[in-house]
Amino acid sequence: MILSDTDIKAKIASGEIVVESPDSGHIANINASSLDLRLGHFFKIYDHSKKAILDPLDKESFENVTKLVEVEAGEAFIVQPGEFVLGVTMEKIKIADNLVARVEGRSSLGRLGIIIHSTAGFIDAGFEGTITLEITNINRMPVALYPRMRVCQLAFEPMSSHAEVSYSKKKTSKYQGQILPQESRIAMDPEFLEIAKSRKHKNMNRNIPQKTTQTV
Repeated sequence: MILSDTDIKAKIASGEIVVESPDSGHIANINASSLDLRLGHFFKIYDHSKKAILDPLDKESFENVTKLVEVEAGEAFIVQPGEFVLGVTMEKIKIADNLVARVEGRSSLGRLGIIIHSTAGFIDAGFEGTITLEITNINRMPVALYPRMRVCQLAFEPMSSHAEVSYSKKKTSKYQGQILPQESRIAMDPEFLEIAKSRKHKNMNRNIPQKTTQTV
């Protein structure tokens, strides 16, 4: 069940949904069944010339691989054909531990060839922070995006009960409280940490000199 505009407003009034923006302009962006969010001023661009590969088993491959770009109000950020960049919402949100939200792109941007999220369209119960946007241009023409434009919408759904361990309480939560566009932290996933630890242990064993016996 998706919350209606009446329920979204009620959840905001009760504090179960918290939306923070510099001008409180999000109030006017509540739709019949969703809440529009606006594009922030910061983007991160991947510098493919610095790294040969992004490897979840190599945390160093994720370091210093992006460049932060700030775009002033009224200026355009041009997304080139086939380009992938990280953006961020102007609004910061917080949702209760009995709600989830889904990020959906705007139809008007979709018709320009702009995909707002590649896969990460799900916001877990208890999340707090801005939304990192995985922006791709599948058009053959460059597309201009502007800070403060409505870029995506959130649809909220109630859960069957309160989460026992919400995102804010989960030990492996990697993006809680994020403000700027956040690169992938997949290398911090337990399975990759375990594999990396095992691989390091094997390499150490290989480097240990083996004892030799001599016969006289």
